Amino acid sequence: MYNFEFTRPKTVEEAATAMAAEGAQALGGGQTLLPTMKQRLASPEVLVSLTDVAGMVGVSTSGGALTIGGATTHAQVAAEAADSYPGLAALAANIGDPAVRNRGTIGGSLANNDPAACYPAGALASGATITTNKRDIAADDYFQGMFETALDEDEIITAVSFPIPQKANYQKFDQPASRFALVGVFVAKTADGVRVAVTGASNGGVFRWAEAETALNGDFSASALEGISGDADDMISDLHGTAAYRAHLVGVLTRRAVTACG
Repeated sequence: MYNFEFTRPKTVEEAATAMAAEGAQALGGGQTLLPTMKQRLASPEVLVSLTDVAGMVGVSTSGGALTIGGATTHAQVAAEAADSYPGLAALAANIGDPAVRNRGTIGGSLANNDPAACYPAGALASGATITTNKRDIAADDYFQGMFETALDEDEIITAVSFPIPQKANYQKFDQPASRFALVGVFVAKTADGVRVAVTGASNGGVFRWAEAETALNGDFSASALEGISGDADDMISDLHGTAAYRAHLVGVLTRRAVTACG
């Protein structure tokens, strides 16, 4: 590790001021950022901890939407969203291991936008809104490629609002050592239609699978997806699985998710 400054603001305003410093970076639970710092893949000069910021922790439901504070841990989401949005709660309950779930935060996960993270699929499939200290960003506009988001350098995710769907399910084929998604698929059925988001598979990061959405909007059943598989052309290929294998998993997991929705 190397020398850096550490600050622990108490309000969003204080955090925003700290983030304006040159070389500053927000720190949630540190489950992604700290390992990358240890490997010198990231080298922020100032770490701005968000764990003590008032109003950024907690889960609430209002007007058909579930709102989660940006500094809320995965374990809290798993416990507190179980009644209102069980599909999202189940996603949170299967992130990493207990240590990761009790430290990692939803805001940290979405801000880093790791291509194998679970929350991006949940947010994109749900049509979530990411709220920062500056603005509201629709999930369709927020995710912009592997590790890339619409966030400005000094923006902080203060909350995430999820419209609660009629049905939803997340299926993950995980890499056994890391518990990251080799492929993960989140399916959400709403009054406005079906959204299918895929994580872990593409070189472009999380994406909506339009072909599956079209098929499921016509017939919300696993049989509607027979003969449809992901496009291997832009899939990740590594020691854990080839592009063709990931493309195949996309189809398999989407059918499982639809079946699980009932």
